[in-house]
Amino acid sequence: MKLEQLFPGSGPDAGSAAVTGFAIDHRKVAPGTIFGAFEGARVNGEDFIPAAIEAGAIAVVARPEARVEGAVHIADHNPRECLARLAARFFAPFPPVAVAVTGTNGKTSTVEMTRQLWRMQGHHAASIGTLGVTTADERVTTGLTTPDVVTFLSNVAGLAREGVTHLAFEASSHGLSQYRTEGLPVRAAAFTNLSRDHLDYHGDMAAYFTAKLRLFAQVLDADGVAVVWRDDAQSERVIDIARERGNRIVSVGEHGDDLRLIARELTLLGQGLTIQAGGTEHRVALPLIGAYQAANALVAAGLVIATGGDVATTIAGLARLQPVRGRLERAAIAASGAPVYVDYAHTPDALEAACAALRPHVGQREGGRLILVFGAGGDRDAGKRAPMGQAAAACADVAIVTDDNPRSEDPAAIRAAVLEGAPDAREIGDRRAAIAAAVAEAGAGDIVLIAGKGHEQGQIVGDLVLPFDDVSVAREVAA
Repeated sequence: MKLEQLFPGSGPDAGSAAVTGFAIDHRKVAPGTIFGAFEGARVNGEDFIPAAIEAGAIAVVARPEARVEGAVHIADHNPRECLARLAARFFAPFPPVAVAVTGTNGKTSTVEMTRQLWRMQGHHAASIGTLGVTTADERVTTGLTTPDVVTFLSNVAGLAREGVTHLAFEASSHGLSQYRTEGLPVRAAAFTNLSRDHLDYHGDMAAYFTAKLRLFAQVLDADGVAVVWRDDAQSERVIDIARERGNRIVSVGEHGDDLRLIARELTLLGQGLTIQAGGTEHRVALPLIGAYQAANALVAAGLVIATGGDVATTIAGLARLQPVRGRLERAAIAASGAPVYVDYAHTPDALEAACAALRPHVGQREGGRLILVFGAGGDRDAGKRAPMGQAAAACADVAIVTDDNPRSEDPAAIRAAVLEGAPDAREIGDRRAAIAAAVAEAGAGDIVLIAGKGHEQGQIVGDLVLPFDDVSVAREVAA
């Protein structure tokens, strides 16, 4: 593709140059690359414009004020959005049906459940998010919930070339504020919930929510569908935006208009759901425990129905959903008979939801206790640490505070901040030792919950990523 095809203002000489790719890291620039120079929180990409041009960049997308010599300056007051538009033209075509999910909790489970439901209906489907790129036969880890726009668009185009027709992806607040998912047509967008997270980046809850609302205000197709978990307090804001844009709305939940949850009955390994849709009641056995798993499943069903899925077939498919890695995943059974679960919960609300999901099953066992192992990450929203401790103290019978991903911070200081909210909790810094202690203590009537890292395969300590998998460790100490 010629530069003039992407950017008609490039001029007759430069415009004839062939575009070979895009990069936002000057170290990845090759001859023919279009380089995106953005101001970041820690690094200013404009400082690397000369290096990018020396490496072969033929054009630079940057603010009008940026200094660009020796390459075409594609000036835009929002260079991130501009680069995304250009990259989308370069990488297209994409899967014809794409949906996005945003919210504080539930994104990973919802996109994966959506993929499963599509696959049950015969579609070649994929999902992109925290777990990586997931198709019916492979998984490629990306390392970020929403990868950079170049990686994202190239991955999506690659999936289309492999025959993927339906794609569900996570739209994180970081990704939305940094325009990492622009350019790809989005047929439907879902909102799961809102609670405190990532305030180290956004500053306050208003900015955090505003970032998420971009999915509905700007990214969702003008004729797309907004799927909304109606039971969340902030759902009306999302619905208002959808109405203003003229989007069709599919609302789900106990207060939903389209998929109304009439009843939820607990079973030993799941729950029975009664769902009203279009005046008809449907009953289905969901093989997953927890109210929030039911919520995720209903939002996923809403996305499938919003993109053409048959209502009865989609709801019936909920009975065949498989557990999502690291989301209330039953990892092991202790020698005492106590089940050990692993969950990604790393916010106060998520901790409460995970505990609430397991609590009824503890209640079925005489004298049973819920034993919780958890921590908080370093270099992230420090203000949520004490509230996480408070949530643990309120919902668990035994709480053990341990290390999560301390990153560059002092692990002991992080634990101390968490313990401010849970002064009666036990402190065991070494995560393996904490898990071993919880499993060893668990009696026949107890349940152990290991929270915070879920599917993650490493623990970040300083600049190192040390191999660590909660599920594997739980199995080892329970053996």
